[in-house]
Amino acid sequence: MSEEVVESVAKSTSGSGSNALMGEFTHALDPKRRLTIPREWRRAMGDPDFVYVMRDRNGKCLDLLPKAEMESLLQKLRQKALFDPALTKAAMVIGANSEQLMIDVQGRIRISDKLLQFANLTTTVVMAGSVRMAKLWNEADYAVEVSTDLADLNAALDALEG
Repeated sequence: MSEEVVESVAKSTSGSGSNALMGEFTHALDPKRRLTIPREWRRAMGDPDFVYVMRDRNGKCLDLLPKAEMESLLQKLRQKALFDPALTKAAMVIGANSEQLMIDVQGRIRISDKLLQFANLTTTVVMAGSVRMAKLWNEADYAVEVSTDLADLNAALDALEG
């Protein structure tokens, strides 16, 4: 995989002048169950006052979404849900399973106990960049999820090129 392709993917997914959320960080929840968002990610998101966190649709983890990413999703829902009962219900389900969380001056967020419990986040959280968002995992679940080898990564990146 060439550096140009990786750079191209990062640039094309960054949107609005911000950078992609890349890398992996492991942080402990503090005694008040707050999680620190890495400074690099806060900068990449434009140093926002808040982020969104919601249940992941495919795994037992949480999605941390930058403001712009969630606003894009909400705009699509607003445009279509008004006249479509199924999308109106989808909007309700999304709203019930997501949170807008203020980021404190130290870069921490407090995810609700309901969402922490869903993803089995009790002490240590693995935060994995997923380009447009980040995934928040329990350490053991993440270890199973990322048991992907280099061949799978190359196949995924080749699919993007092709």
